[in-house]
Amino acid sequence: MSQPGLREVEHEITVSAPAAAVYRLIAEVENWPRIFPPTIYVDHLERAGDTERIRIWATANGEAKNWTSRRVLDPDRLRIEFRQEVSTPPVAAMGGTWIIEPLDDVTSRIRLLHDYRAVEDDPDGLRWIDEAVDRNSRSELAALKTNVELAHAAEEVTFSFEDSVPVAGSAKDVYDFINEAHLWQERLPHVASVRLDEDVPGLQTLEMETRAKDGSTHLTKSYRVCFEGRKIAYKQVTLPALMTLHTGYWTFTQDADGTTASSQHTVVLNTENITKILGPDAGVAEARAYVHTALSTNSRATLGHAKTYAEAR
Repeated sequence: MSQPGLREVEHEITVSAPAAAVYRLIAEVENWPRIFPPTIYVDHLERAGDTERIRIWATANGEAKNWTSRRVLDPDRLRIEFRQEVSTPPVAAMGGTWIIEPLDDVTSRIRLLHDYRAVEDDPDGLRWIDEAVDRNSRSELAALKTNVELAHAAEEVTFSFEDSVPVAGSAKDVYDFINEAHLWQERLPHVASVRLDEDVPGLQTLEMETRAKDGSTHLTKSYRVCFEGRKIAYKQVTLPALMTLHTGYWTFTQDADGTTASSQHTVVLNTENITKILGPDAGVAEARAYVHTALSTNSRATLGHAKTYAEAR
């Protein structure tokens, strides 16, 4: 018998992939920003045996939220239990289970169970959670189906790279330059306009218009998670036509010789648009080179200005 005020719901989807592969994708949280549209970033806090604590930053109903979950992994039974430790209002408590069931060697059913309650069992709060859980569960399962089924095909079109510069200055000053994106219009020639919102400390929404070499501008929107002085992770949510995913992070490492500032990108190419944008003869290799150059150029420019700023302090 379920408790009064406790809602229990289940969503499921069938995927053309072996159950063990599906389990692994969900178990390894570093995959999540690539798999789940709402997820911005996931960080491990603790791991001990089959139990772990993770912190998740994600959007729900268009708002960025974060929470800590405890997970129990069961690779033999292909189950993962999760429970939010501290929920964000209107959620009072939230937990559930992923269950992966093999239907045959190449097909599996993914069941996603949730149980939750609203703060003070408020009906409006419960309605908000119902909508968020339903929308996110459907979007997560649909994305999981797509990503699992395309896992092999996507290997060719998924790539990561990193640019680094040495800085004769403090990590804090370089971090401040990247963190203070609201000042980028004055500080960075390729930024035409910028808007930065930070309603929750360390969780930013960054919208900016950047200039390309040909003078054209394009608008981008990203969510950013800031770890004071050492790292800023982000997920871009408005994507140029050549990408279906763009995540990344800035890192700042200081030692006796100075600071290393780095910019990392992970990209999934949108193969449908390659010939439209780069011409009829272009393929994955050309698109990869084009995107790498464009992102690297902006990152290196930003790192260069950050270096100048930090070294002058």
